[in-house]
Amino acid sequence: MRGILTLCILGSLSVQAQTITQTFGSGTNQFAIDFVRIGNAGNAADNTGSPNPAGSVDYNFNIGKYEVSRDMVIKAITSGALQIDLADMTFWAGSAANGSRRPASGITWLEAARFVNWLNTNQGYSPAYKFGSDGLFRLWQPGDPGYNIRNLFRNSNAYYFIPTVDEWYKAAFYDPQKNSGSGGYWKYSTGSDNAPVPVENGALSGTMVYKGQYAPADIDDAGGLSPYGTMAQGGNIGEWVETAGDGLNDVPGENRGIRGGDWGTGEGGVMATSYGSLWPTWDYFNTGFRVASIPEPSSISLLLIGSTLLMAGRRKR
Repeated sequence: MRGILTLCILGSLSVQAQTITQTFGSGTNQFAIDFVRIGNAGNAADNTGSPNPAGSVDYNFNIGKYEVSRDMVIKAITSGALQIDLADMTFWAGSAANGSRRPASGITWLEAARFVNWLNTNQGYSPAYKFGSDGLFRLWQPGDPGYNIRNLFRNSNAYYFIPTVDEWYKAAFYDPQKNSGSGGYWKYSTGSDNAPVPVENGALSGTMVYKGQYAPADIDDAGGLSPYGTMAQGGNIGEWVETAGDGLNDVPGENRGIRGGDWGTGEGGVMATSYGSLWPTWDYFNTGFRVASIPEPSSISLLLIGSTLLMAGRRKR
């Protein structure tokens, strides 16, 4: 079953889609993920951040506007009998931080990969990540459909995936309008070189849930947006990326990257220069993830295709 795709368009054909909403599951276990389009394929890399270089992506993609929530993971677990344990639910027991709209922290990279695989199979796509019958993570091999020699972690036939460090970095720090429209990077994911204002929650421009807050905020109430329109790529919780700590996705058990800082992180921990890694089997109460995907044809493209077919039809008459 394919999910429902909703494109929210403002204005004329010159205005890009603002939010792409896709639904998963069914009945009481149905939930939606909002994505934003990351265009400007082939952008230059940033040579001032970490890793260095970072952020150059030669294709368009979508990325979650928000972090994955606890509600999404719990509904996926119920629907798909997934081997996922939100390990910090005991830590946050009795706290508002355990609410359904709070980010799904306390999750390992491997559990995040299982969630993403379920998103794919729920929609009829190939899983992104390979797990053996013993439940252990495997690399894709040359004989596997969707094998990609450039990335042995991700299957190229998958639709949903954990963003690579470059995909994540571009969505957070790149601004196609910077430098008089030639594009460039900011130090912070709020689209500024000035430190964000620390807040407990809210969505005001230039704010971030970091620097000594007592807990993460709801995923859709967690600070100002990036230039592309993502929320909380700095602060709130740290986020897994697909890429191994050494940048080479070639060893199943190697460290995976962590980006973005959390609700208590200081300024240095949420800057473009901050990058860490953890074992993929570790779960922390301050670490979660967001989902990325390949882009659907935009409504603009569909309109152009429709217009072309209409004109062709008229010429045949």
